[in-house]
Amino acid sequence: MDQINPVTKWRNLALLASAELLAMALWFSASAVVPQLTREWNLSGEQQAWMTMSVQLGFVAGALVSAVLNLSDRIEIRRLFAASALAGAMLNAAIAQWSPGVAVTLALRFLTGASLAGVYPPGMKLAATWCKEDRGLGIGVLVGALTLGSAAPHLLNAVPFFGEGGMPPWRSVFFAASAMAAAAAVIAALLVRAGPYFGQTAPFNWRYAMHAFTYKPARLANYGYLGHMWELYAMWAWAPLFLIASYERAGWNVESARMAGFATVGVGALGCTIAGAMADRVGRTTITTWSLIVSGSCSLTVGLFYGHPGILTAVCLVWGFAVVADSAQFSAAISELVDSRYVGTALTIQTSVGFLLTAVTIQLIPKLMEKVGWSRVFMLLALGPAFGVWSMLRLRRLPEAIRMASGNR
Repeated sequence: MDQINPVTKWRNLALLASAELLAMALWFSASAVVPQLTREWNLSGEQQAWMTMSVQLGFVAGALVSAVLNLSDRIEIRRLFAASALAGAMLNAAIAQWSPGVAVTLALRFLTGASLAGVYPPGMKLAATWCKEDRGLGIGVLVGALTLGSAAPHLLNAVPFFGEGGMPPWRSVFFAASAMAAAAAVIAALLVRAGPYFGQTAPFNWRYAMHAFTYKPARLANYGYLGHMWELYAMWAWAPLFLIASYERAGWNVESARMAGFATVGVGALGCTIAGAMADRVGRTTITTWSLIVSGSCSLTVGLFYGHPGILTAVCLVWGFAVVADSAQFSAAISELVDSRYVGTALTIQTSVGFLLTAVTIQLIPKLMEKVGWSRVFMLLALGPAFGVWSMLRLRRLPEAIRMASGNR
C-alpha cells in the first residue's frame, strides 16, 4: 500500500472532526436548557432526566438497527454520516419551531438520538480509515471534537449576549444546534473522504453484531468501555447543574457557573487528544487504566467541595479532562482486535450497549440526589471505573493484546 500523504490525511481528519463537533451539538441541546424548559413547562426531576435519557435510548435503538444490518460497513460512510446529521438537525429544529410539549419533545429527542447513531460510530470508522500506527490519536481527535460538540449547547447557554438578561431563550439554543448539524452534513457530504484502510465492503452478516462480546479480547475491551460509560454521560449531564447549584448556594454569579459547566465538558477534548497520542506510544490498557483511576477518584471526592465553588470548579475540570480521555482508546482497541471488514459494526454495537448503560446512571443520579444530596450522589459513578480497571488489566495479559497500539498493548 502506498504511503498516505500526511497533508491529505490530516486535512480529511480535520474536516471530519469539524463535522463531528458540529453534529454532536444536537446531543445536549435540551439538557443545557433544562432550567428554561423547567420554568416554561414545569418539568419534574424525572422529566428533566428524560431530556437526556431520550437521546441516549434513541441512539441505542438506532445503533442496534445499524449494527444488525451492518450499515456502516455496507453503505458509503460519509453519505451515511451526512444523511444522519441532516435528519438530526431537522428533528431538533422541529422542537423549537412548534414547541410541542413534553411528550412529543421526548419522542423527537429519541429520534434525534437515533439519527446520531449514523454520525458517531461511522465517524470513528472514517477516522480509522486514515490511521494505523497513530490510530489512538486519530480517533482521540475525533472523540475530542465530539466532546467539544457535546459541550457547545452549554456554551451557547452561558454566553450572556446570546439571549436576553443572561438566560438565552431555549429555542435559540435548539436552532443554533440544528444549524451546526446541518453544516456538518454539508461538510461530510462534499468535503470528507475515506482513507485507504478498511476500504472493502463487507457482506451482510447479522451474527457479527454479537462477535464483539463473544470474542474474549473484544469482550474485555468492551467491558472497560462499559465501566467508562457508567460514569461519563451521567457526569456530563449532571455536573453542569451541580456547578450551578454550588454557585447559587455560595451567592456566586450563575452565568459563571454555566461557563464552568461548558469548560468541565469541553476540557475533555484536550484529554482525548493527549491520551490518544500517549496511548499509541505507551499502550491502550495503560492509558485507559490511569484515566479510569483519576476519573473514579474525582467522582468519589467531588461532592466534598459542594460548598466551595472555586475548588469544585478545579476538581470538575480535572474530572472532565480524565472522564473522557480514555473513550477513544476503547474504540481504537476494538478496531485493532476484530475482523477489519466489520469494524463499523463492532464499533456500533460497542456504543449501543454503552449508551444503553448510560440511561441507568442518568436516571439514578436525580433519584439518589433527593436522598443523599449533591455532596454524595456522584460516589455511585466510581463503580464503573473500578470495573473498567479490572477489565483492562485482564485484557493486558492476553496474547491478543499485542495487536493493539503497534504492540504496546
